[in-house]
Amino acid sequence: MSATAPITQDVHTIPRKLPDGPVNLVGLTREGMREALIAAGTPEKQAKMRVGQIWQWIYQWGVRDFDAMTNLAKAYRADLNEKFVIALPEVVTRQVSEDGTRKYLVRIAGGHEVEVVYIPEDSRGTLCVSSQVGCTLTCSFCHTGTQKLVRNLTAAEIIGQVMVARDDLGEWPKIGEPKDETRLLSNVVLMGMGEPLYNFENVRDAMKIAMDPEGIQLSRRRITLSTSGVVPEIARTAEEIGCQLAVSFHATTDDVRDRLVPINKRWNIAALLDALRTYPKVSNSERITFEYVMLDGVNDSDEDARRLVRLIEGIPAKINLIPFNEWPGAPYKRSSNNRIRAFADIIYKAGYASPIRTPRGEDIMAACGQLKSATERARKSRREIEAEAGLAKG
Repeated sequence: MSATAPITQDVHTIPRKLPDGPVNLVGLTREGMREALIAAGTPEKQAKMRVGQIWQWIYQWGVRDFDAMTNLAKAYRADLNEKFVIALPEVVTRQVSEDGTRKYLVRIAGGHEVEVVYIPEDSRGTLCVSSQVGCTLTCSFCHTGTQKLVRNLTAAEIIGQVMVARDDLGEWPKIGEPKDETRLLSNVVLMGMGEPLYNFENVRDAMKIAMDPEGIQLSRRRITLSTSGVVPEIARTAEEIGCQLAVSFHATTDDVRDRLVPINKRWNIAALLDALRTYPKVSNSERITFEYVMLDGVNDSDEDARRLVRLIEGIPAKINLIPFNEWPGAPYKRSSNNRIRAFADIIYKAGYASPIRTPRGEDIMAACGQLKSATERARKSRREIEAEAGLAKG
């Protein structure tokens, strides 16, 4: 097998020319911001200090106006105003589910749109962030996967989703007021549109901004990256991000996984599990989450459950069982509640946590696997989708 991630027609996108005019400071690493300030005339000896000041204004206080950065000289603020911007994705629509889930459709450069979902729970609030417009992969049970990849998101567009949600939640602290340790947005999961490991550098840079102790200050244990199994990038994730890892597993044989998660044809179950066995050691991660969507008559038998337990032996793990979230034209059906509970029971008795995920935001198409950009929402026919999933009858 190749040691490098494949470049396919879907993955290879034409480089986008950045717009002329002021440079957006959002999404730059600290070193990138330092270089940009020096290029714009900031004395080199002052640049590191200026980065620290501006960084705190943007990422700790949520300030978007250079004139409000009162510890900078007035003339320097005017210079920043002329040469830089602090720009986030534009919120096109905001929907709130009956269960409190919020779904944002945000517009990014080029007029493309992606969806972002905020899920409130008693003990935490999780933001589901997108990393690509559309998706590289064509997982047959996933609505997002029926939309071809348009392009990778920039680091600014990824961290911008976190900042947009904090805006909506009113979560930026107020200068001079006591610090509130309770967080409405406490966790980030890279489980929205796209395969994060096909956009590694931008995802890494955005998450390093989210984890920076002088900004948004999210612990690496509060960030989970979900991959379908881009094996060569898994070790890199441990080394360069160190976040929690979730794997879209969904099947216990290569034959079924080839159909459900086509990347398996490139890196099969054995290759994926080999990479996962070293991940917790490298990143000091507690355990890997195996995401497993429950599809009626496809991957939900007792034998599948027993095979899953055998496959993951030796890997610190929990198994998230996901009742299939149906969407128009979907070629599968959700497993029955009794079947899901029986499956979960086998895993639990083998010593693994096996929570059954409660579908959230289904009424606004915000549940797992349902995200799809409104600009790309033209439906394929059920026959076309079934043919791509290998389910078409002859």
